[in-house]
Amino acid sequence: MTDPIGPSTSTIPNPSPTTLLHPRREPFEHGLLPIQKLIFTDPLQALTSLKQKLVSSSTQRVDSAALADALEISLDHARLVLDTLASVLHSESDLLVTSRFDDVDSVGADLLDLILFLYIQSYKRLLPRSHKDAAAVADVWPSTSAFDGYLSALSPLQLVRCNTRRFMPSQADEEAHQLSYLQKHLANILSLLSEPVEGEGEESLVISMEGFEHLGFLIQFEDKGSDGVFLSRATPIFANSDPDMPAVPVPASQVLDWLLQNIASSLEHVTEKNPAKENGPPSGSDQDVAMADTSPSSVKASPSVRSPCFIEGVSKSSYVKQASDLKNSSLKVINCHDSVIYLLVPLRYATIYGCSDATIVLGAVGKAVRVEHCERVHVIIAAKRVCIANCRECVFFLGVNHRPLIVGDNHKLQVG
Repeated sequence: MTDPIGPSTSTIPNPSPTTLLHPRREPFEHGLLPIQKLIFTDPLQALTSLKQKLVSSSTQRVDSAALADALEISLDHARLVLDTLASVLHSESDLLVTSRFDDVDSVGADLLDLILFLYIQSYKRLLPRSHKDAAAVADVWPSTSAFDGYLSALSPLQLVRCNTRRFMPSQADEEAHQLSYLQKHLANILSLLSEPVEGEGEESLVISMEGFEHLGFLIQFEDKGSDGVFLSRATPIFANSDPDMPAVPVPASQVLDWLLQNIASSLEHVTEKNPAKENGPPSGSDQDVAMADTSPSSVKASPSVRSPCFIEGVSKSSYVKQASDLKNSSLKVINCHDSVIYLLVPLRYATIYGCSDATIVLGAVGKAVRVEHCERVHVIIAAKRVCIANCRECVFFLGVNHRPLIVGDNHKLQVG
């Protein structure tokens, strides 16, 4: 009998200066659900117990019935969890992504992907921040509404905690916030993906190549000048594994140290590229950096296909964008007012945020659309999924595969 394969103890190299680690925005922006039972006081303990309860399945997949029973939630909520997970999964070949809508229950979700999805439900998104030029903002702000006076405190664009106008955090702020979250919780996350070495103590956790690949749900690497690389190809952790042999598990502590080095390097890079703006100190729970002024009719295209294109500050005008104009797979329409915007572009993800008195036509979106903090906006969308949050007096014309998800404080919406 041959000896069992033990964990590799080789030293893991330092992060490459040309490779940057980025959080995957999709789970954080489109994957959070307002279901109280999905938010755990101690996620490591709760999800370790859940993993042990569900691991009995030989296929390592979890259907909605098993999930509803384990979390003590309704079948509808369990189905919503699986549908939402499918919309933000990193693997396009996963059965949950490729299966038909009616087959989702029977296919189920991969256990480790589900565990990571449930873990980040405790993530708190950055709050919008005040704009430093109130006069410029007032020039494009919506006119008086019939709701003003007795619903003004609930207006999505006038948050209760502050009377000043507030704006979406910049992409750099959100990335830094997500990196900080991963930095804080990475030890717990790796623990959930790891397994103990047989016959040794709990401290001797090891992580397999397969378990490591599941981190692709939350992080990705991107080389300078390229669109991105696969997680397994970007790391030297399993570089010496023989392709014809099972990869040797690696001590989780070494993986943690290597990833924390990469996160620290990425945070430093984000900070150097985006120094704090002159907009005063952040308040209370706002941990983001202040946004710069929004320039009218500005379009900010990212050099990476994986990063979103921004259409920001369009005011009192018409705007058209076609497929030939945009190579990005995601798009954000931010703070556009009193305008007509046509975006006839095939996308994977889209966000409409802080717009008012506008008509927005959004072409085929393959994964998910989020419409948030909008007032008196007509939205025409063809998409797989749509989430509407904290909107008022808006009209939605939807061509969608799934029922729209409406969350937060919404008033006088029309959906057709």
